[in-house]
Amino acid sequence: MNAAPLLETVSIRLDAGIATVSLNRPDKANAMNLAVWHDLRRAFRWVDETPEARVAILEGEGRHFTAGIDLQMMMGLLPAVRSKCDGRTRENLRRLILDLQDTLTSLERCRKPVLAAVHGACVGGGVDLVCCADMRYCAADAYFVVKEIDIGMTADVGTLQRLPKLIGDGMVRELAYTGRKLEAAEARTVGLVNRVFDTREALRDGVRELAQTIAAKSPLAIRGTKEMLVYARDHSVADGLNYVATWNAAMLLSNDLAAAMTAGATRQPAKFED
Repeated sequence: MNAAPLLETVSIRLDAGIATVSLNRPDKANAMNLAVWHDLRRAFRWVDETPEARVAILEGEGRHFTAGIDLQMMMGLLPAVRSKCDGRTRENLRRLILDLQDTLTSLERCRKPVLAAVHGACVGGGVDLVCCADMRYCAADAYFVVKEIDIGMTADVGTLQRLPKLIGDGMVRELAYTGRKLEAAEARTVGLVNRVFDTREALRDGVRELAQTIAAKSPLAIRGTKEMLVYARDHSVADGLNYVATWNAAMLLSNDLAAAMTAGATRQPAKFED
């Protein structure tokens, strides 16, 4: 098994096929400094590349999931990209934004399902982050804020592109234009989260139970299902049908298929290779 990397701002635990990826700056409300962005990419690359990790849970340590982008990082961006040439300064900034986008896209690139478990604040970059997860769950104290409008910027690392695929366009516009709080109960009503749990402890237990269910399924079929769902979101039905036909022509006749059919016939739990 690949040893989990030791990261500065994110911790990783692996148990019974479930990788728990935790934002680990509790003293800073898990504010997303530059290290957090890059640590997330390294963490989910590890999950993707580690066969024993069948599903991932994303959570935050401390009182909040994340307070969003670290303001000190924001203030340091311009000096970091500045050049004597204005054109090169702007090109550098564009490349930086693209790289930050890529760090979050690593959740979608990861072949394993990612379940976001949110408690407390999920602000700004945190919303960008959880929009990349396969599913979102939260505690009753959770709230979500598309905060970028309040610091005079257009959200640029995924919220405005992914959130309309998850909730209604009008609601996205309201949240993005006003920067208001979306409390847990309303987040469930509009479909941002699948379920609201009464407490953080209940959230952890409930999400882990769901992760255990996923981890018990065929890993090959789960990976293919995620591939198809992400592809279908951004392509036509005809394109999606063509892709899944090609995928299953290559992947369907697997040991997992035989194991699942045998389990169904014998009423015994199926055991699958990682």
